[in-house]
Amino acid sequence: MTWLAAAARLRARREPGVLVTVATARGHAPRAAGAKLVVARSGTWGSIGGGNVEAVAIDRARELIEAATSEPELIDFALNDKVTNRHGVQCCGGTVSVLLEPLPVVGAVAIFGAGHVGLELARILARQDLDLHLVDTRADMLTEERLGVLADAVAQVHVHHTPLLPEEVLEQLPRGAHVLIMTHDHAEDAALCDAALRTDHLGSIGLIGSAAKWARFRKRLATEGGHDEATIDRITTPIGLPDITGKEPATIAVSVAADLLRTFQTELY
Repeated sequence: MTWLAAAARLRARREPGVLVTVATARGHAPRAAGAKLVVARSGTWGSIGGGNVEAVAIDRARELIEAATSEPELIDFALNDKVTNRHGVQCCGGTVSVLLEPLPVVGAVAIFGAGHVGLELARILARQDLDLHLVDTRADMLTEERLGVLADAVAQVHVHHTPLLPEEVLEQLPRGAHVLIMTHDHAEDAALCDAALRTDHLGSIGLIGSAAKWARFRKRLATEGGHDEATIDRITTPIGLPDITGKEPATIAVSVAADLLRTFQTELY
């Protein structure tokens, strides 16, 4: 597997890693500037030349992974027999600088319901480096023309048209994915709430709606779904920041996005 494919796989699996690059190489060196290596907890892909340079870089990369740091780091190596090395002698005669860049474990968000609020929320979240899943039972909500506003997205956008059972998408979401339920159909919302509570690998679960809607849902989740109070409390409603008011779709979307980004910051630190 190439280093590029490895980095993509780590992202898809939400696993941390470090991209190691030969930043500069002067004189004789095992690899030229630009050579790359991806390091994960239990594997490496690519090479920056082997020997002491690569072994030290791998050791340090794994230290950065365990420390969960996001700060890049530069390491300088002198390749001569006068230097005491941790992993043996490299006496090529040149010097090498190696850049270690932690690869972020990006957040994942699934919006169930790409209506007015859902699309406005997607437009905001698409500007973030995350995996964004848009789920809707209605094909006309997910057309290329309608989702064209996301064409320049920074996020990786995944579109799911699920005409029958949108709750099946829950099992496909990456571990820790945050779920926002805001479909056009209260029965669909209720089914998604029940299914989300039965899906153990999810992050937060948010439901849009009024207090009256939630009171009905809460009773149904307890009596028909068999969920206890602590499990039902995994669902947050209303969603968004309480001090941002207004019922316009864009205003609701800003409030929900701000609250979600705050959650991401809490996860990181």
